[in-house]
Order: sequence, then C-alpha cells, then structure tokens
Amino acid sequence: MEFEEKQGLKIWWLYLITGLTIFPMVAILIFSEDGPNFTELKAMYFAPFFAVFLPFLIIFIIQQNQLTLLITQNGLSYKYFPFHRKGNIYSWESIERAYIRKFDAFSEYGGYGVKHRLWFRLKDKAYILNDYSKGLQFEFKDGKKVLFSSNRIDELELFLINLKTKYSIQAIS
Repeated sequence: MEFEEKQGLKIWWLYLITGLTIFPMVAILIFSEDGPNFTELKAMYFAPFFAVFLPFLIIFIIQQNQLTLLITQNGLSYKYFPFHRKGNIYSWESIERAYIRKFDAFSEYGGYGVKHRLWFRLKDKAYILNDYSKGLQFEFKDGKKVLFSSNRIDELELFLINLKTKYSIQAIS
C-alpha cells in the first residue's frame, strides 16, 4: 500500500509576466531613435537575443525540477530532483503528526518553490509546487516540520485514512 506523487513547478503565469516585462524593453531598444540599428545589432551577434530569451530559459530550467513524494506503511520518502540525489526517508516512529491543512503560500512561506517559513522559522520547510491551498503537513519528533503541496489532495486524504485504520499509525490525524 503506497501513495506516490510526482509534481513539478508548473506556473504558466510566470512566462506571461516575464513576457510582459521584456516586451517594453525590446520595443524601446528597437524603436527608439538613439537605439542601435540593424547593422549594430548584427555586429553584437546574439547578445541582445540572448538577453531577451535568458529569463525564459531560466524559468524553463526551474520548471524541470521534480518532487517525488512516496508514502507507505513504513513511512515517508521524498526527493526533489536535481537538488536531492538520494531521497529523504523518515519512518513513522520519527513522525509526531501527519495531517492535511490549508496554507497560504505567500503569507506563510513567501511564494512558490522550496521555502522556509517566514520570520526565521528555519525548522519549518515547504515544497509548494502548485497553486492549490491545501497540503500535507508532517511534524517530526525533533521539531522539524515539512509541508508538501499536492495535486491529488482528496486521494491523499483517503489514502491516509486507510493507512491509519489498516496499520493503526497514530501519527496520522
């Protein structure tokens, strides 16, 4: 009995905002009277094109990251590729509490991605990779907390209920 979810940071509006901020820069560069003409742009090779497309390339690379969350009767395992080569594995004995909760990505953690909680709470970490407002919170016996956003929150909630009743895991609430 296991629950596995793979998710990445797929935020489409980031491309839109980047495009809207780059468009005026390109328009000013091309259409201003004191701007470079075509021969000067040709002499600079690909530098202007690289400068325009670099933000899109960075966003694309960031969106290739993938979080793999695996929950079994033995415990929790997660890996955030390419930053975690090996997965982080926790047994149910090391977990104080596991529950589904609502959260606000911006006011609690400062946005999307891998974040620590605001106001220097460094033992509280979140993997927020979508724009839903519910996630799975783990509280460990050593005081650490980890929050995972989920695209399949209803399925995850049913899985946790089944896991708690079948294996009588007290950490799940």
